[in-house]
Amino acid sequence: MPHPRPLTPGEALADAKKRLSLPRIVVICGSMRFTAEMTEADLRETEAGRIVVKPGFDTKSPHVLRGDPVEAEALKVRLGELHRAKIRLADEVLVVGDHVGDSTRSEIAYARSLGKPVRFTHPGVDPGT
Repeated sequence: MPHPRPLTPGEALADAKKRLSLPRIVVICGSMRFTAEMTEADLRETEAGRIVVKPGFDTKSPHVLRGDPVEAEALKVRLGELHRAKIRLADEVLVVGDHVGDSTRSEIAYARSLGKPVRFTHPGVDPGT
């Protein structure tokens, strides 16, 4: 009797989410200039029964955690890695706002490389079209 192949980490995660009967998980991406729009998107996605994850720290606004330029740059790198983990966790990506900068473009490319569906609040900004 042949042995089944082991699940990939992504397949194992999808299987675990299915076994736990979790709703779809949506990660919000976009420029932090669209914070208000992200909050609105969070409300709408939550109302639709989805679990929402989004950026938790605005690296452009003044904050004591960004006082030292070296530490601020290290924090930015860590937050970027954390957001990529959120993309891996999510079932789909929602890009918020009418502008896509370099960071968001990179997040979209990363999500698509993983086979994640990507939706846009403003479809005309999709860099893939």
